[in-house]
Amino acid sequence: MIPLPLLLSAYRSGLFPMPGPSGTIVWHAPDPRGILPVDQFHVSRRLMRVLRSGRFAVTFDRAFDQVIIGCASRDTEGDWIDREIIETYSALHGAGFAHSVETWCGGRLVGGLYGVALRGAFFGESMFHRATDASKVALWALVNRLRTRHFRMLDVQWLTPHLARQGAIEVPRVRYLELLEGAMRVDPGFAEAGNAGDERPTPPSDLFRRLVRQ
Repeated sequence: MIPLPLLLSAYRSGLFPMPGPSGTIVWHAPDPRGILPVDQFHVSRRLMRVLRSGRFAVTFDRAFDQVIIGCASRDTEGDWIDREIIETYSALHGAGFAHSVETWCGGRLVGGLYGVALRGAFFGESMFHRATDASKVALWALVNRLRTRHFRMLDVQWLTPHLARQGAIEVPRVRYLELLEGAMRVDPGFAEAGNAGDERPTPPSDLFRRLVRQ
């Protein structure tokens, strides 16, 4: 398991871990770096219809272990998430730094994502889906929480076509480190007060209507 103080220090410095070919941990700092400005998240017409439909429900930190295992499934291209990564981030979740967003349909976990909240930055690690649009709903719910809590940065590591369609961009390392430094100066808090694991599933349609009224 990666020592948690080392892992948190790495995130503060703009690094994140992935297992190398031999199974040893390799620290990455892509240049350019992918970020998703939370005030520029793109909600497509399709996603808007899904959010309004009430098909899915969303929770935070209710099923972290299930989410990271879902992300590790080979059919979601998450086979880099090995046992050491799972153990490390599960421990980081227990310490209050790693968080998950879950998407449910009919009481069944159908998608989600996990990452690390450190002061004013959220570092997205991986996502998965077992139903169409489930991971998009989880990402929308995450962005909504980060925006309303005034987080400074959502780090997505590398820019992918999927994330670009959601509004993600690339920034040079120098600019990324400036944004990271600013994010470390604030601490808006990610988790709900009390036990977030007991929080009831919230239909995205309810969240959507609440935001529209703001």
